[in-house]
Amino acid sequence: MRTSLLAGFGSLACLTLLVGCGGEGEVAGRDTGISTSASASASNGDAETSGDGGTSSNSSSNGDGATGDGDTSEGEGDGDADTEGSGGNHKWDVTAVPDGNHQCGSGIGGDTEFSYIWIANSSQGTMTKLNTETMVEEGRYYMRPDGGGSPSRTTVSLSGDVAISARSNNGGVSKFWAQLDDCQESNGMPGIQTSTGANDILAWDVEECRAWHNPFEGKAYWSNRPMAWAPGDFNEGTCEYENEKLWTSGSYQGGTEVLLLDGETGDIDETINIPQVGSSYLYGGAVDGDGNFWGLQNSQRIVRVDREDFTVQDWTLPGGGPGYGIAVDSQNRIWTCGGGHASRFDPETETWQSTPGASSGIGGCMTDGEGTLYHSRYSQGVIIAIDTDTVMPYKEYVIPAYVHGISVDFTGKVWGVTFASSQAFRLDTETEEVETYGGLVGAYTYSDMTGFGLSSVVGQPSG
Repeated sequence: MRTSLLAGFGSLACLTLLVGCGGEGEVAGRDTGISTSASASASNGDAETSGDGGTSSNSSSNGDGATGDGDTSEGEGDGDADTEGSGGNHKWDVTAVPDGNHQCGSGIGGDTEFSYIWIANSSQGTMTKLNTETMVEEGRYYMRPDGGGSPSRTTVSLSGDVAISARSNNGGVSKFWAQLDDCQESNGMPGIQTSTGANDILAWDVEECRAWHNPFEGKAYWSNRPMAWAPGDFNEGTCEYENEKLWTSGSYQGGTEVLLLDGETGDIDETINIPQVGSSYLYGGAVDGDGNFWGLQNSQRIVRVDREDFTVQDWTLPGGGPGYGIAVDSQNRIWTCGGGHASRFDPETETWQSTPGASSGIGGCMTDGEGTLYHSRYSQGVIIAIDTDTVMPYKEYVIPAYVHGISVDFTGKVWGVTFASSQAFRLDTETEEVETYGGLVGAYTYSDMTGFGLSSVVGQPSG
């Protein structure tokens, strides 16, 4: 049975975590691919060095995306180097397809806390389950029956389970269980068969920790990118979340729509047409504390779909403002980011504020729930800290290479995933130490990869 654990980490607010069963389904002695380097605060922001992308934290990323956002050595670079709009550094991931009061606290049953970051290996058509504490990869899964789809967005629910979308070739979404106890017999073999690491990818019909897959038959999506879980209802008796829903968006020849899926079955509950976007597409997505969906149309607009009545609103991005990554902070303000800059939208006043000298560019972002937005500056090995109240950058951290996706884990460490490369970096913002995991394949993920983003806007369960 799944248990939600509410615990504080340092100065972090009480957030939803998971309680694991300790050791079950894990493989001892696995090579973690970790190395450590100490980094000083950046002055010029460019820390890229050459390397082969193995386990050294000084290896470089091929982050300019010139060959697409998949590793071309894998034969699936999918054209994500396309430039759109103004600014020569725009490299959207465009594919080659035409286009509480209840005692739910720490120490329940003496179990061990755990947290994962889920990273799409785009060119391999798989997803990595990486333990954020040990930096050990505990599973790798195909996200579609054909092993393709060039996945790029992952999202983690308050229950800790993950969903991943296939951005190309008709799209599709899959959900995977985070805990072995939830995995279900489906292949007729005794016991539960599931991946144990990067070199143990099971065949589609063998893997039993996949909860469901929805191929969106008949939709003919050429883009299926944004993914964001909405919070469910917290059951104080079981310490579990129920009725969780999942937002995604797909574009077909002639239109764009947002879908609300049943988190348990993957069935489509609602389909909402987005006429403001039309035959273009939504690039990224996030959820606010009320479960409303926010989508980003690159360099053009943000779109809000109301969770209750499914009405649609949209707002144009500010002139010169970045429009690539999207995140929501703990005060339900919407952030767009790119190129080392960020813009903040306040839904109450319907006003924008941007960092000084804001301009367009690429790169993801995520808030820490305590007043900082972290963002990567293309094409340098730098993570920028931006004050969410003043909208002013106040610190820079050197990392070994440019990272396209940013996420925060439940201990407050900041993660970055390289651009169509093999590495993920974990930054301790207090010590400025950087650790590297080097076992990815054509990795490309920028979204709420840990679930911290959703937890920070929802907070602890009521009751």
